[in-house]
Amino acid sequence: MFLYENNWALVIPMANEEPDFAPLILAITEVIDKLKSGTVYFIVDNVSKDSTLQLCQEVAARDPRFITIWAPENRCIADAYLRGLREAWQRGHRLIIEMDAGLSHDPHAIPMFLRVLNEGNECALGSRYINGGSNVDSPLKRRLFSKVGTILARVLLGAKLKDMTSGYQGYHADIVEKLLGTKILSTAHFYQTELRYLLRNRRIMEVPIHYRAPSPRVSRKAITNSLKVLAIYVLKRLTFSAPEI
Repeated sequence: MFLYENNWALVIPMANEEPDFAPLILAITEVIDKLKSGTVYFIVDNVSKDSTLQLCQEVAARDPRFITIWAPENRCIADAYLRGLREAWQRGHRLIIEMDAGLSHDPHAIPMFLRVLNEGNECALGSRYINGGSNVDSPLKRRLFSKVGTILARVLLGAKLKDMTSGYQGYHADIVEKLLGTKILSTAHFYQTELRYLLRNRRIMEVPIHYRAPSPRVSRKAITNSLKVLAIYVLKRLTFSAPEI
C-alpha cells in the first residue's frame, strides 16, 4: 500500500460553512473510509458566525478521526492554516495536507496527493493550470485574481510553477516543521503564493485539481496585503536575500 498507514492528516480552516457542511463531511468520510486511515483537523475561529463550530464538534464527538480546534486567537486565514499545520505536526503525522472548505477543493483528490508525497516528493501542490486541472464555476473576478497572481509571481519572482495561488497542497512533516519556523508575511490570499515561493527549491510536483469558488469576493485589504508582500519579496530577490524553506 502506498500510504503511511494511519499517519497522515488533513487540515481545513472552517468559517461559515453551514450550507456545504454535510456534503463536505460525506465526501471526506468516503475518502478516509476507503483509505482506512487519516485524521481531519477542523480549525474554527471568530470569523465564523454561523453554526460551523457546533457542527464540527458534533462530527468530532461521533467520529474520533475528526478533531475540532477552536482558535479564537487567529487574526487571519494564514493563522488558521498555520495553526492546523502545527496541530498536525505536533501530533506526529508524517504527511499533512491542507485544503479549503466550502467544496472549493474535492476531497476525492486526497489519494493522489498522498501518492505523490510517497514517491520521493517533499511537496504536492494542487494546480488548476496543468493537464487534468480546471477552474470551474468560479466568478470571473476570482479567476482573474488567481491567474494574475500566478503571472505576477512568475514574472516578478521567477517562479516556475503553473499555479502559484492554489490552497490545496500537501507536505512531508519535515517541511511543515521548517515552515512553522519561518516568518510568514501574508495575512490573506497571498499566503499560498508566499509558501510556494519559499518552497521553490524543494522536491515539488504539481497535482491536477478541479477548483470551484462560489464566492466572487476578494477584499481590498487582501489585495493590498498581497501587493505589499509581493513587493517585499521582489526587493529581497533583487538584493539576493530571498529566504527559502
